[in-house]
Amino acid sequence: MVGVFRRSLSFPNKNPNRPSAKPHISHHIRSISLPCRSHPLISEIKEEINELSTWASKPSPETSASLSHALTLLKDTHETLQHILQLPQSLETLRAHPLWVEKLLEDFLRFVDAYGMFQTSIMALKEDHSSLQMAIRKRDESKVVAYAKGKKKTAREMEKLLSLLRCVGVAQHQQHCALHVPASVVDAELRHVIADVMSVTVSVSVALFNGIAASFASKRVSWTQMVKLSRNGGVKKEHEGVEELREKNGVEVTESLRNLKKKGEEEVRLVLNKMRDLEECINVIESVTEKVFRALINSRVALLNILTLTH
Repeated sequence: MVGVFRRSLSFPNKNPNRPSAKPHISHHIRSISLPCRSHPLISEIKEEINELSTWASKPSPETSASLSHALTLLKDTHETLQHILQLPQSLETLRAHPLWVEKLLEDFLRFVDAYGMFQTSIMALKEDHSSLQMAIRKRDESKVVAYAKGKKKTAREMEKLLSLLRCVGVAQHQQHCALHVPASVVDAELRHVIADVMSVTVSVSVALFNGIAASFASKRVSWTQMVKLSRNGGVKKEHEGVEELREKNGVEVTESLRNLKKKGEEEVRLVLNKMRDLEECINVIESVTEKVFRALINSRVALLNILTLTH
C-alpha cells in the first residue's frame, strides 16, 4: 500500500511540463460546438438576405421578371433557412427561446394565410380573364363589366393582404435580438438571421401585393399606410404596379373592349393578343408565388417541429 501511495504522489512529477489531457479535450469539444459562424449555410443565407434587401430598396417600377426574380430568391432563402433550422446548434438555441418560437409561428401563419389568399384571388382573376377572352371572340360585351369588377375586387383583396402583413411583428423580432444577451456567437447569428428573413419576407410581399393592387386599380396604398409598413419592417418602395400588367391593363386596353360589335377583325385580334400577354404575365407570377407559398409552409413546419420537441 505504501508503494502505491508513493507512486500516486510521484506520478504527476515524472513529466511536469506535459500538458494535461483533460483541458485539451475540453478545448477541442468547444471548438466543434461553435461552427455556425463560418457555416456555409449562414454565409449563403446572408448573401440572399442582402440581395433581397438591395432589391427592395430600389425605387424603380417593377417588371414581372424583376418581381419573379425576387420571389424566387425569397423561396430559396426560406429553403436555406429550413436547412439551418435542422442544425443541432439551431435546435439548441431555439429550444431555449420557446416563447419567441411561438411568436415566429404566429407570424409565419400570417405569411402562409396571405399567400394562400393571394393564390385564391389570382385564380378567380384568371377565370374572369378566360371568360372575357371567349366573350371578345363572340363580340359579347356582357363580360366586360364583370371583368372590370373582378379586377377592382382583386385590388381590394390585395390591400387586405397588406393589412395582414402589418400584423407581422418584424420590429418585435429585431427587438428580441437586441434585448436578449446571446449565449454564444451561434445564438446571436441565428436570431439575427431569422429576424432578417422575416423582414425581407415582408418587404418582398409588400412589393408583390401592392404591385398587383396598383396594376388593377387607380387607388394606391396611402403614405400613412406605407409609413406603418416601413415601421413594421417593410422597405419604403415606389409602388406603381407591375410594368407589364399596367401596360396590358391600361386605359387603351379598357377602351378597346368597348363597342366590340363595331370593331373589325384586326382590332379584335390586337385586343386578344394583349389579353394573352396579360394572361401569360399573370401565370408567371402565380407560378412563382405558389413556390413561395410552399416554402413558407415548410419553414413553419420546421419551426413547429422544434416547438413540439421542446414541449
